[in-house]
Amino acid sequence: MFKRYSIAEARDQFARLVREGEKTSMVEITRRGKPTAVVISWREYQRLTLKVNFWDRYFAFHQQFDLARLAIEPQISEGVRDQSPGRRVNLIP
Repeated sequence: MFKRYSIAEARDQFARLVREGEKTSMVEITRRGKPTAVVISWREYQRLTLKVNFWDRYFAFHQQFDLARLAIEPQISEGVRDQSPGRRVNLIP
């Protein structure tokens, strides 16, 4: 659970809020009772903003794990994806 502080409280206790943001997932700052900002750790910020290339991760996964040794059958994912063409979309306004 995260802690919530008003802007006035945050201003008066900024160093404490930063320490809490480093230890917990986040500290919420409110204005008139409504969320307006969040203090998070640098590590959490990096995790949230990391741009991941799907294919790089996919190939890294295959290098890390021997799927044949894990005995995962290819049929496990059959029928999971919807093969229907979907709905028509007009992209020209």
